[in-house]
Amino acid sequence: MLQPAKTEVARTLRSYRAWERDMLARPDDRTARAAFEDCGYTLCVLMGKRCAREAADAAEQYLRAGTDTLRRERRAPNVRTGVARLTVTRSVPCLPAET
Repeated sequence: MLQPAKTEVARTLRSYRAWERDMLARPDDRTARAAFEDCGYTLCVLMGKRCAREAADAAEQYLRAGTDTLRRERRAPNVRTGVARLTVTRSVPCLPAET
């Protein structure tokens, strides 16, 4: 089974928690709620869960699994040449909007 990049999971989980705090501080702010829900959806897709709360819990467990995998993921050697190469992934940013 394919696993999501730990760096991507960590970044999305941080954004999810930040939006969660923002939304709880300002429950009437529709922009904060929409961004929170978008981050929750992204986390669900990354973790293969149907509920954002379950996805956040799964992400925390996945990230606790060890940092060795994270280091290997960032700099995996090329199978043919043996040369380490950084991989770049493109994603939709899930950061709090500046007001």
